[in-house]
Amino acid sequence: MSTTSPEIQALNPAMSIGQIAVDLPGATAVFRRLKLDFCCGGHLSLTSATAEKGLDLQAVLAELAQLQRPSTATGITEPNPLIDHIVARYHQVHKAQLPELIRMAQRVESVHRANPNVPAGLASLLEAVQQDLLSHMHKEEAILFPMLKSGGNPFVNQPISVMRAEHVDHIATLEKLASMTNDATPPEGACNTWRALYAGIGQLCDDLYNHIHLENNVLFPQFEAKARQAMGGGGCGGSGGCSCS
Repeated sequence: MSTTSPEIQALNPAMSIGQIAVDLPGATAVFRRLKLDFCCGGHLSLTSATAEKGLDLQAVLAELAQLQRPSTATGITEPNPLIDHIVARYHQVHKAQLPELIRMAQRVESVHRANPNVPAGLASLLEAVQQDLLSHMHKEEAILFPMLKSGGNPFVNQPISVMRAEHVDHIATLEKLASMTNDATPPEGACNTWRALYAGIGQLCDDLYNHIHLENNVLFPQFEAKARQAMGGGGCGGSGGCSCS
């Protein structure tokens, strides 16, 4: 099966590296590692910037292409391939997204601390998001997902209910991020790092909403109904209180 999506457009090497940094979340980490200055040197095209550094343009394009994500829904509903998709498309991406977002937030808060629009406290909030998500995803990968891949069991609703409750907390945190960043809209005159930070936060929020949707509305219900039936149609398998010992 091809992994290429028609929603993903090939990167244009004539684009400025500053614009790529803003448009493609994660590109800033690549540019920093390659010592391509997307701030003061952000006006240079990718072609010119790589040539100045003696870099292989096609290799850089290939690395940047790995950061592009399809915007269409997956269409996968079978539990095992859906779980594999969630881990690859969302868990791994969240783990890669957050360290760079935290770094950029720390930079923006430090350099622009006198700016009244600076998102004071953003780096700390992102660090809390990272800690919560890492814990949440570990529980899914180590406990819940193996349980679901083996077909589930009559007691699977308990760990699912824990994940659902944590999803509610994640949504509340996304609302805090939106409020702190004006819905990930940078202020007029924001530097490339600030703009790239907000573009990355926008992608993080979109990804996390889609991630939660797939679990809450596609994956979990397939097992919750079976578990309730196995437990007698309600009672112990439901979400309410249970007096069984």
